[in-house]
Amino acid sequence: EVQLAESGGGLVQPGGSLRLSCVASGSTFSSNDMMWVRHAQGKTFEWVSGLARTGTSAWYADSVKGRFTISRDNAKNTLYLQMNSLKTEDTAVYYCSTGLQMDSSWSPRGQGTQVTVSS
Repeated sequence: EVQLAESGGGLVQPGGSLRLSCVASGSTFSSNDMMWVRHAQGKTFEWVSGLARTGTSAWYADSVKGRFTISRDNAKNTLYLQMNSLKTEDTAVYYCSTGLQMDSSWSPRGQGTQVTVSS
């Protein structure tokens, strides 16, 4: 089973940028499709972005399209999420996960990383 560790979150002003990282261990990272999911306080989990195992296909939620970029470095077993033009509504705990979609049984594996967008 793959273990996941997210990092890179923090406090940023609206319009700012952050880059999240997710280091995977315990499995073959390169054989997994990957995604980012976020959880804002008082709301349900929201799928943010997915990336195929080859890195050649990526998908984004409409709410982040054009602002966020997902990428991976299979040599480093690391998934990234570059977040630009951040908005207050992007405030959430961000989780990485294997797969491309959340199903009814999905739950976060890692601790997540807190992103707070505030002036």
